[in-house]
Amino acid sequence: MANVIKDDASKSAKAAEAEHPSGDPRFKLVDRALKRLQYQQDALIEVLHTAQEAFGYLSEDLLIYTAHQLKLPLSWVYGVATFYHFFSLKPLGEHTCIVCLGTACYVKQAGEIVTKLQEEFGIEAGQTTPDGKLSLSTARCLGSCGLAPVLVLDGNVVGREAPASTVERVKALVAGQIAPVELKPASPSLELEEAEAL
Repeated sequence: MANVIKDDASKSAKAAEAEHPSGDPRFKLVDRALKRLQYQQDALIEVLHTAQEAFGYLSEDLLIYTAHQLKLPLSWVYGVATFYHFFSLKPLGEHTCIVCLGTACYVKQAGEIVTKLQEEFGIEAGQTTPDGKLSLSTARCLGSCGLAPVLVLDGNVVGREAPASTVERVKALVAGQIAPVELKPASPSLELEEAEAL
């Protein structure tokens, strides 16, 4: 009898691992992260990162699930998810463009870059194009002030941008003419050349 109970318990444990109650297998990744981090409340940001990587954005259901699993108030989880610019509560486009509007970038035409991108793609910062190809957003500072103005295209930091060249670069990325891995940040040797010229 004890063996039957043990077998039933192991079968139900395997079934629980095999499929999340929602039926969405992406929850396995979130559950794995929760287990690895031992359901610690101070691991919230890492769990949210894992959830966003798995789902592409943080839906209301995902925030509720995370709050429940970590035994945190939903308001706390929502507050963290909305405080950090790298979390999104809406589905993102196939490509992402984040323009830094920190002081160093702003004085070097970052505002004009945002305006040109908005005009070209017909969206405001914080929106995604209707075809789902591009999400445009802004950030207060990306910490690369020496490369101002800076933007992040599909996770790659690109510096020393100008409004016209940025629009062309983003258009090429969205059209599939360049791959995200081909995006190179500004060369450090440019900084040396500029410093030597002074």
